[in-house]
Amino acid sequence: MSSLSKKLVVILSIMVFAYVAVGYVLAHSSDDKAYRALTVYSEVLDRVQRDYVDDPNIHQVTSGALHGLLDSLDAHSGYMSPLEYNDYKEKSAVKAKAGSGIALTKTRAGYMSVLSVLPGSPGEKIGLTFGDVLEKIGGFSTDQMALEQAEVLLSGDPGTVVKLSVIVRSKPEPQDMELTLAKLALSKPIEDKLAGDIAYLRVPEFEPGTAKQMRDELVQFSHQGEQKLILDLRNCSLGDDAEGISAAQLFLSSGTITTLKGQTVSPVTSSADPSKVVWSGPVTVLIGNATAGPAEILAGAIEDNHRGETVGDRTFGTASMQKLIPMDDGSALILTVANYYTPSGKEIPVDGVAASVTVRPGTDEMTGAALVPPAPSSSPEDPVVKKALDVLQGMQPARKAA
Repeated sequence: MSSLSKKLVVILSIMVFAYVAVGYVLAHSSDDKAYRALTVYSEVLDRVQRDYVDDPNIHQVTSGALHGLLDSLDAHSGYMSPLEYNDYKEKSAVKAKAGSGIALTKTRAGYMSVLSVLPGSPGEKIGLTFGDVLEKIGGFSTDQMALEQAEVLLSGDPGTVVKLSVIVRSKPEPQDMELTLAKLALSKPIEDKLAGDIAYLRVPEFEPGTAKQMRDELVQFSHQGEQKLILDLRNCSLGDDAEGISAAQLFLSSGTITTLKGQTVSPVTSSADPSKVVWSGPVTVLIGNATAGPAEILAGAIEDNHRGETVGDRTFGTASMQKLIPMDDGSALILTVANYYTPSGKEIPVDGVAASVTVRPGTDEMTGAALVPPAPSSSPEDPVVKKALDVLQGMQPARKAA
């Protein structure tokens, strides 16, 4: 069987299984509809076996189809064949001492794409930015690769060089890059003082301990006499969802923060706690397309509880929970089992969090495509910061937090 023939069979199988997946999801566990969808697959597979130009490799067809099935659900769900899962277990069992600082998602074509990069990280040092496509990582194509597999390939010992093939916006052909892994320190919130009594706090990620660091900064702002706050969550995509919830409690004295629920996951609602509030003054939250995960939970909670305005552009939409499910044949599924919802009931991975005050990047005069937003900063020349200042300067300061 030629490589072209194999590719055609795999593509056909992926298309059929994508149809099965969509049919199953829409059916919401309707056995009759799921059965009909599987019947269609069986009929198509039978035709491929009997009428295709070559004798197909059924093992390859099945593996490709299962990858397509999980890829059709969402960017975080994935399938690992027995060989892939065994390799993943071996590599992930060794605690990585270094990383890339890159937050990943998947394109509709199935390849890995850069969502954000941490300041000062190896990913930033080689110029990676939102929307860049990682076609290959370490020589392996990222097509049909699970996010967890890509993250393992981008971790290891300090000084390890990982070769990348990257498609960037400005160049049509893949670019070869070399990324040197480094030990990543916890990215501390970045603080600044702006005009008048306005403080600025940027959160690069929500790793364990971030909410406590934010609390300390907010208390310090209050002691220094700052009464209004710009909270910058742009390019913040990494971290622990629980940290995003804890951070929201620093601002909200009442109301719901978020609800986590799924078909087999009972709803878990996180609520405000007045005893944890440290900032009661006006706040604007800066968000953008590279805002994701715990940062979305925080932004959605502030917006929907009318605690402050969100300024910028719609967030990416990833706040969800995954489960690793080993299969009897040695393969494994990574399945999204629950999504986070905003207080108003919007499903974050579906809707993202929309900005209440929209500021979008400009467009390229030659192509008309949206420009990549500049790196977040506290500069008043930053259009999003400028708009946030305008919003805050029209608000009345509240009493200082104790």
